Amino acid sequence: MTAPIRLARPDVGEAELRAVAEVLGSGQLTMGPKVGEFECAVAGAVGTRDAVAVANGTAALHLALLALGVGPGDEVVVPAYTFPATANAVRLCGAEAVLVDVDPETFVVDAEAVADAVTSRTRAVMAVHLFGRPVDWDALRAVVSERVLLVEDAAGALGARSRGRPCGSLGVAGCLSFHPRKIVTTGEGGAVTTDDPEIAAAVRRLRHHGIVADGTNDIPVPGFNYRLADVLCALGIPQVERLEELLAGRERAASWYAERLGDVVGTPSAAEGDRHGWQAYVVRVDRRDELLAALRAEGIEVQIGTYALHRLGAYRDQGAFPGAQRAYERALALPFAATTTEDEVDRVCTALLGRLGRS
Repeated sequence: MTAPIRLARPDVGEAELRAVAEVLGSGQLTMGPKVGEFECAVAGAVGTRDAVAVANGTAALHLALLALGVGPGDEVVVPAYTFPATANAVRLCGAEAVLVDVDPETFVVDAEAVADAVTSRTRAVMAVHLFGRPVDWDALRAVVSERVLLVEDAAGALGARSRGRPCGSLGVAGCLSFHPRKIVTTGEGGAVTTDDPEIAAAVRRLRHHGIVADGTNDIPVPGFNYRLADVLCALGIPQVERLEELLAGRERAASWYAERLGDVVGTPSAAEGDRHGWQAYVVRVDRRDELLAALRAEGIEVQIGTYALHRLGAYRDQGAFPGAQRAYERALALPFAATTTEDEVDRVCTALLGRLGRS
């Protein structure tokens, strides 16, 4: 039987094993020195003053919005095609997630669509670098008022760059994820990146029950237990150190896919002058659901790209979003990792092209 090809496979090795073993041996599995060490590494990679490690990417989104004062009565603009956590975090703050359509070819929002959605109640825009493709940041900033906060959902964009600037450093705050499908993983984990010390301090309080770190142990505002454990931060430190190596592996796999599929299906890319973060390799195909089932039957793990929020019960009351609908219906995520081999790409492409009648 041919071995299955997994959708994603984290690239962890001896350095990660040693780092985790060191923490296990120390007995201090949480609230220890590895958290700060990991935060410094992430801040250095993104180029921000601060990075605050939290439990996962959703926690990063939630705490970033709370730290910015987003709450009841506010609106936050969110792409209609994104992972639901983006909109869920807005709702968890008591604010309204206002959906806007996306370009079905790039999967990211158009700046003019965002500008049209801004009202007097708009507090922030969640700009999602979906699958690692940077949003056109200059265009977005040019059409959105300075009073509206721009927050990056950079969950899949660590290492990506917009006109040479690292994603995660573009907005007032950036939100990262370290899920195993991301380029750098801690198993589960996330971070808020920012140049604003007050935002960083607020996120640090909120992740630890709201406790003020001034010796009083006061809790002026209730918080959460959104901490990231030392043992997971230890895993992440060598991962961040290997960021360029990991990104190069994904760029290599992306080039193999593009060479084999570029004339047949819609393949992902970044805009000129940008660097794609390659969190996932998502192609655009007709008959997506049919291909999904067929490839899975051949032992090839594939997945939908992500969700069209207006199709979900929680967000179904905002009208039609044809770009998001088309993106959802056609997006197919192929097996993709820094460790993906050329033989695996050949097998995936042979199966896909055969189903498309292009073998």
